Amino acid sequence: MPDKRDKKRQLLTNKWSQPVTENSHALVLEPGVFTLKDPKTIALSLQHSAETSTHRKTTPFRSAMSMLNFYINRAGKNLSDAQRQILEQAKDELRKLYRK
Repeated sequence: MPDKRDKKRQLLTNKWSQPVTENSHALVLEPGVFTLKDPKTIALSLQHSAETSTHRKTTPFRSAMSMLNFYINRAGKNLSDAQRQILEQAKDELRKLYRK
C-alpha cells in the first residue's frame, strides 16, 4: 500500500511542466501569446521574445520553436483542435520568418 510520500512524489512528477513554465528565464513571453488566433502574430511575438532575450542558450529560432513545441506538448489533450492547428501554422510562420 503506497504511503503519503509516494502519492506526493507522484503528484510532483506528473506536474513537472508547471514549475518549468513559471520559473523559466529562457524567454519572456507576451501574456496570452499562445491563445492568439493569428499564427503570424504568434510567430512575430515569439520572434521578438527570442531575439530580445538575454537568457537563451541557443539561436533565436530554436528558442522560439522550442517554446512553441513545449506549450503544444504541455497543453496536450486540453488544447482544442482549432488552437492546435493555429499553433502548428505558427511553426510554419516561424520558419518563414527565419528562412528555415
